[in-house]
Amino acid sequence: MIKQSLFNSYHGDKLNPEAVVSEIITFMRALPNNRYKVMIGTDSLRYNETDADFVTAIVVHRVGNGGRYFWRREELGGFHTLRDRILREVMMSLDIAKGVLASLKDRNTPEFDFEIHVDVGQNGETKTMIQELVGMVRANNFEARTKPESYAASSVADRCI
Repeated sequence: MIKQSLFNSYHGDKLNPEAVVSEIITFMRALPNNRYKVMIGTDSLRYNETDADFVTAIVVHRVGNGGRYFWRREELGGFHTLRDRILREVMMSLDIAKGVLASLKDRNTPEFDFEIHVDVGQNGETKTMIQELVGMVRANNFEARTKPESYAASSVADRCI
């Protein structure tokens, strides 16, 4: 079971998931006619044989005009393979995405695209997992992005580790 933790905001505040959604909505309502993307991605870094740091990032992008991000870190154990860690990254992103999307839809928000960013690409050890992971994301009715388009996971979350 993943313990719920607070998200860090781009300006240093600690926020619960509902407060993150409120910040996203405030940002979007400031310029409601712009195009927006809300993206969620998780990255991890193993720090011993079976333990890893996982960072999940929630990014709201005002296309062509900046954005905001929020992140949280979880330290978890029991990961014996890279595959275990990557699967957990996607599951964490999906769990957060379901809650965030439901909260956004419950409110009067400007139109936005919603994506899950998966930290895998055509190069490297994880390339054999792309189809499986994208299938997991799509099975949950989300749009999936992989490297090089998965910057919420491969850039934002990666920098917070």
